[in-house]
Amino acid sequence: MEKSLVKRENWGSRIGFIMAAAGSAVGLGNIWRFPYLLGENGGAAFLLIYLAFVVFIGVSIMIAEFAVGRKSSRAAVGAYKSHSQNWTFAGVLGVLSAFFIMGFYPVVGGWSAAYVAKSFTGLLSNPEAIGDVFGGFITGSTQPLVWMLIFMLFNVVIVAKGIAGGIEKAGKILMPVLFGLLVLIAVRSLTLPGAAAGLSYMFKPDFSAVTGQTFLAALGQAFFSLSLGMGCMITYGSYLNKKEDLVSNATLVTGMDLGVALLAGIAMFPAIFAFGMEPAVGPGLVFVVIPSVFAAMGGIGMLLSIIFFVALTVAALTSSVSLMEVAVAYFIDERGMERKKAVYSVSSAMAVLCVLSSLSMGAMSGVTVFGVGFFDFFDILTDKIFLAIGGLLLAIFVGWFLDKEELKQELTNGGTVKFALFEAWYTLIKYVIPVAIAIVAVAGIRSIAQTGLMIFGVLMILALGVFSKKL
Repeated sequence: MEKSLVKRENWGSRIGFIMAAAGSAVGLGNIWRFPYLLGENGGAAFLLIYLAFVVFIGVSIMIAEFAVGRKSSRAAVGAYKSHSQNWTFAGVLGVLSAFFIMGFYPVVGGWSAAYVAKSFTGLLSNPEAIGDVFGGFITGSTQPLVWMLIFMLFNVVIVAKGIAGGIEKAGKILMPVLFGLLVLIAVRSLTLPGAAAGLSYMFKPDFSAVTGQTFLAALGQAFFSLSLGMGCMITYGSYLNKKEDLVSNATLVTGMDLGVALLAGIAMFPAIFAFGMEPAVGPGLVFVVIPSVFAAMGGIGMLLSIIFFVALTVAALTSSVSLMEVAVAYFIDERGMERKKAVYSVSSAMAVLCVLSSLSMGAMSGVTVFGVGFFDFFDILTDKIFLAIGGLLLAIFVGWFLDKEELKQELTNGGTVKFALFEAWYTLIKYVIPVAIAIVAVAGIRSIAQTGLMIFGVLMILALGVFSKKL
């Protein structure tokens, strides 16, 4: 099909791009996922490993994704294909990663929105029943679907309005709101008696809890949280003008993402320890333990609960719009589809996957794919397999197949901005990062209990390499 001749959209301002890109990075990964992974993997020991991956791998990959996107002025698939048809599969993998993440992400976004309403309507009135309320809610066949669709509708409205008029404008409003809300919660949490134990848990390492799975979880969290390996930053980079300082922007976005993750931990763990709760409870930390903490605070608890779940919903929304944009941009760039039509088509398909994910918690709990429900299937497939391999392919592509001097020109805007660490960055991208990701990914993939799912994921990637030339 003939590609669209419509002029490509651009960000309206640097601050708009920064807020949108930071919004893409800052999401459920920071507030829902990061704290429970921290709790499950020994607290500060996990934090240190995560920080190392963010600093040495995350920032470098983000710089590379921005460069690939802006250099080609195309989203994930077109950016790779503009260099060589043989690399189309790497871009398709990014689009599929974003698509499958959106097969469960809006479900959790819907839970967050629902808990804003539940905080108003008596969620905290019976602390002993909070766990049962959550279990009954997510296993239901109606309420979770309604809230998921409401959350999805917000995404559709924002993405349909385009880059400057929709995604950028939303980022400028939502990111400051998110940061302000988290600061309010963190300040209250730190003033509680016994809060110091929570800070100690976060920042005093216990390396006896570290296993091979800890490294995989930390790497997966770095990619998931920073929106790497899923085409988001390539797509956002493709809308940048040639005057933007890519290295500075990538560093700033990563710093904001890391800051929100730490702020979320500071908002939660001091309060959790102050009230004698258990931090290592898995995904239920945010929806069971945190409401229980708020309930124990008395009158102010309801207000803090509302603020917290508004913040969580906002964080989910800023990320989910970027994930939807990856798939939408593919149909605009490669299939010449008009934006609104692409948004409606993509969101409809994503909603179908979300219905399966939501029902897999209850009515369809007996239906499994390679031994797991649809929610876990989409999560494991992307987090444990697709994202790491996507990052590996990006590093190999940039380090071994793109011209070094052209990369330097792109990252220095033709020599007009400085990138003093270019040689160090290039060495990391070409040699260190591919090896590091490969070691962690192989070890992690081998440790996945669902062997059939592991084989399926690897075969799917191999199939993309065979058939992507037809795309």
